[in-house]
Amino acid sequence: MGLGTLLSRRRPKNSGGGWPVDGLPQGAGLLSAEISDPLGQPLPGVEVTLTETDTRRHVLKATTDPFGRVTAALPQGRYALRGTVEGLHPLHRVIEVPAGAPAPLERLRMETGQEPDLPQPGVWVFDPPHSAIRFVARHFGMSNVHGRFTRFDGGIRVAERMEDSYLEITIDASSIDTGNKTRDDHLKSADFLDVERYPYLHFASSKLTHKGGSKWTVQGTLTLHGVSRTVNLDTSYHGSVNGGYGEELRCAAYSTAELHREDFTLNYGNMIQRGIVVIGRTVQLEMDIQAMYRHEGMPTPPE
Repeated sequence: MGLGTLLSRRRPKNSGGGWPVDGLPQGAGLLSAEISDPLGQPLPGVEVTLTETDTRRHVLKATTDPFGRVTAALPQGRYALRGTVEGLHPLHRVIEVPAGAPAPLERLRMETGQEPDLPQPGVWVFDPPHSAIRFVARHFGMSNVHGRFTRFDGGIRVAERMEDSYLEITIDASSIDTGNKTRDDHLKSADFLDVERYPYLHFASSKLTHKGGSKWTVQGTLTLHGVSRTVNLDTSYHGSVNGGYGEELRCAAYSTAELHREDFTLNYGNMIQRGIVVIGRTVQLEMDIQAMYRHEGMPTPPE
């Protein structure tokens, strides 16, 4: 048997006339796309969704790799690709995927998006019914405990220059809620927050830094358990709109930070010795905030 005959038996042509791709299911093709930023550099972290154009059915949700690429085996057909990433316009492209062969590499470039308008100068007060302060902590090193603080207030004094603005938040420590009363009582005790001695958590900003697009870093001092430490809030600004109770002007932002228990004298070693370890060394804090522009006729948010 000649070599040509052997290869032709092992690698039959498909109905479309192309060579099959090893490992692809019958009737599937290979889609590959490379997404770059406005300067043509590979763009990792782009959220990519693919939808069948005929049925409108979502078939894939993925994120581009460090080289800005996403690859997927898909049934033969026509797909709408949508790519989104912070600070850039959403990307839209229709791609044909042939059966038994890779589709041509799609080289796609995203364009700079329009940044949301910054809030107008003045005082903005938090709207608690439309805001949340949550946290996530490891539980016995195996799973996560999710909780929140149900009572807090605060506001933002927006300056003419946004970097000169000021943010302040006060949180009622006794309002901690993890969905388990026994655990909540323990967290309120002297082992953790010690709410009788330290009834409030307090954050006051010292510096706002624009990171690009709608991303900001809010640096400030967090006072917890009687100890003050510098904390950076990684913040995404969502813009401002008219709406709500009285069609008032409001703005929104989302912030995250990682807190280390030992920085606030919540001594991890002592807790291990006493056998009362409930949460891990670090706590992920997140704040989802809406604020209303304060003026003479501003409505009072309901309880």
